[in-house]
Amino acid sequence: MGEKKGFFKRLVEGLSKTRANIVSGIDSIFSGFSSIDDDFYDEIEEILIMGDLGINATTSIIEDLKRKVKEQKIKDPAQCKQLLIDSIKDEMNVGETAYEFENRKSVVLVIGVNGVGKTTSVGKLAGKLKDQGKKVILAAADTFRAAAGEQLSEWAKRAGVEIIGGQEGSDPASVVYDAIAAAKARHADVLLCDTAGRLHNKKNLMAELGKINRILEREYPEAYRETLVVLDGTTGQNALAQAKEFKDVADITGIILTKLDGTAKGGIAVAIHSELGIPVKYIGVGESIDDLQKFNSDEFVNALFNVKPQE
Repeated sequence: MGEKKGFFKRLVEGLSKTRANIVSGIDSIFSGFSSIDDDFYDEIEEILIMGDLGINATTSIIEDLKRKVKEQKIKDPAQCKQLLIDSIKDEMNVGETAYEFENRKSVVLVIGVNGVGKTTSVGKLAGKLKDQGKKVILAAADTFRAAAGEQLSEWAKRAGVEIIGGQEGSDPASVVYDAIAAAKARHADVLLCDTAGRLHNKKNLMAELGKINRILEREYPEAYRETLVVLDGTTGQNALAQAKEFKDVADITGIILTKLDGTAKGGIAVAIHSELGIPVKYIGVGESIDDLQKFNSDEFVNALFNVKPQE
């Protein structure tokens, strides 16, 4: 479990700014109020919203907290801390079915705008799946950006997986077509496609994704479909806005949230899940291949509040 343990530690470190942003404020409310009243709840609500948890999630967390306080007849604000932590965990739980694609023959499309760590995330995901004993084929279908193909080839080498495509300017759909043929021929478990995400031109993006989808439906109907959007955690509310836009053009099944280390906006993970009903499935807190991990709401919220996980 060394890797996981190390990740929790990195997560605790990585979320330190977010923690300073949210938790210190909440702690002062718990200690500053002598009774649980509307002001008490208002203050917590304000801090959660300022911490990028979003209106939706915050409202739901506060209502949950109020219910628990009532049910358990709690009078002391200090006793609310664990309840609040539990409410945030409940709000974010992704459930067991989130990673269904790992157990099936699947196609995973990864989309995201430039600069969010998309290609890197695809590379890390390929490495993770390979480590789980899966046969992975990478499709370099982000042919718009010259460096994307080279970067992905580098990751493919590192992860020891095969890569198809990667010529700048070639048609992304034809790369996917070739990759499907390779996936079938080599009995791949997962076909992982790095696709472009140019949001400023939604029509083109829609057309491109539409074309890729048609090819997948026609050539690889038996494959289970997963579509992940990569978002940069440091952009906070902007990441949420981007997720909304991608949701308009594609059937998004999950989020990869990168660069959570060193940002005060880690609360955005809660907001995205709550506002869009799309779970954060992976989070990234650094550069190395182990720094992309499955999202675990327990771990995330424990790290956020610096609560040591139960052994």
